[in-house]
Amino acid sequence: MPQSQGIRIGRILGIPIYLDFSWILIFGLVTLSMAQQYTKEFAQWSTAEQWGLGILTSLLFFASVVFHELSHSVVAQHYKIKVLSITLFLFGGLARIGREPEKAIQEFNIAIAGPIASGLLAALFYGLRLAVPRREMEAVVDPLFLSNAMLAGFNLLPGFPLDGGRIFRSMMWGATKDFGRATRIAAASGKLIAYLMIGLGIFSLLTGGQGGGVSEYLGRWGGIWLAFIGWFLLTAAQASVSQLTIRETLTGLCAADVMSHEVPTIPGNLNLEEYSSEVLRTGRRIHIVTMDDRLLGLMNVAALNQVPRAEWSMNSVQAVMVPREKILWTSPEEPLQRLLERLMGADVNQMPVVRHSEDGAAHIVGMVTRDAILRVIQTRSELSAALSGR
Repeated sequence: MPQSQGIRIGRILGIPIYLDFSWILIFGLVTLSMAQQYTKEFAQWSTAEQWGLGILTSLLFFASVVFHELSHSVVAQHYKIKVLSITLFLFGGLARIGREPEKAIQEFNIAIAGPIASGLLAALFYGLRLAVPRREMEAVVDPLFLSNAMLAGFNLLPGFPLDGGRIFRSMMWGATKDFGRATRIAAASGKLIAYLMIGLGIFSLLTGGQGGGVSEYLGRWGGIWLAFIGWFLLTAAQASVSQLTIRETLTGLCAADVMSHEVPTIPGNLNLEEYSSEVLRTGRRIHIVTMDDRLLGLMNVAALNQVPRAEWSMNSVQAVMVPREKILWTSPEEPLQRLLERLMGADVNQMPVVRHSEDGAAHIVGMVTRDAILRVIQTRSELSAALSGR
């Protein structure tokens, strides 16, 4: 996962957990709001106690969001779908998976797991409220009960890519047996809900929350927030259609169709100074490292840049390369859509194409780059547009 997407804070069930920088803002706002509430309700407490409880409540809220996303992830892992990461950001959380589910029932189960998890947490916090009827307990668990209940309810809206939108797509997928058609229907539903949220948010903003009904409940600031969420959903729904277009464009193509048969190799005893000269001369950013025709590993500019410039002449390529057992590779038969997802998920630009012979030996037969796949997408899209215009 690209580091620009946040700060890595740990790993749960083998899944990296990230904090987007926008999370810091929302965490601060939630903590401030809770601390102010505790200041009013428990004026006899010290400032440290009021703020400490505010921070604890915020942490429990975001732990609930992580639990929501982990529930999606556990079900995805059950179906052998790799979960790349979980990121907490301005609007809550996002679990990134390595590929789309293969069946409608898989998507349904993955999507429904989140709202069920949040609903269970809401029931748990409500149960604590009943079991320990103390004012201090109510002050902490009431916001957590309400936030988890709202998280479960909001995510059940049939607006793609919310959980409810994915549930809706799985139903359409099961009914039509057509993933593409189901995605377009779900995305259209998502856009409709997004436009309604934006419209209601703008109305609440313009009327200052005096329009009655939901507008009065939201208020001006609530209207701004609702419109912002609607804009986010609209962008995500449009992106889902673009991803579908890419998927359809790459249908029927495999790695062998776009790979370059020219495989640049370098000896393992080449020092980094010499390697940098080779990169500048050819413009190639990746090379296969060999020694006596044996595959040793893979060398690229990223590995070169990890070594201080003053030490280039003292280190060989073999000392800093990606060793053979850690090389990400593809087979000539791998579908191009899946290969593109793997390239993006691993945040790499190139991947060697490997064919295994009958004796088990691995032979590199080509190289596939992300740019080559993107050129195919662009060319096919332009050709399709030209043909449809005739």
